[in-house]
Amino acid sequence: MATTYKACAKYLLVSPSKVRPVANLVRGKSYEEAYGILSAMPQKGARLILKVLVSAGANAMYRNNKLDESQLEVSAIYVDGGPVLKRVWARSHGKRDILLKRMSHITVEVSESVGE
Repeated sequence: MATTYKACAKYLLVSPSKVRPVANLVRGKSYEEAYGILSAMPQKGARLILKVLVSAGANAMYRNNKLDESQLEVSAIYVDGGPVLKRVWARSHGKRDILLKRMSHITVEVSESVGE
């Protein structure tokens, strides 16, 4: 069974609904292919996932010295909702709306490629 290595980033100020479509693009791909896709995307979520992906790859290569980037694949990506900051947004006639600033927790798991 292949060993998995993971990295997490918590309390990121971006909505999970904006990050999940980016995560769906790289789930199941090789490490190098996922790195190339994420580095070319303009979304903020792509930059955040890329940082976590690089950290997970570094964790894998630190734990197992025999591993190389070409032997890794993205086995799982989780984008979970974090706490919500509630801010007041002034409206007309002395009323207000509540502005919800959502946070995300991103977890990336990489594992050794089973076969090529």
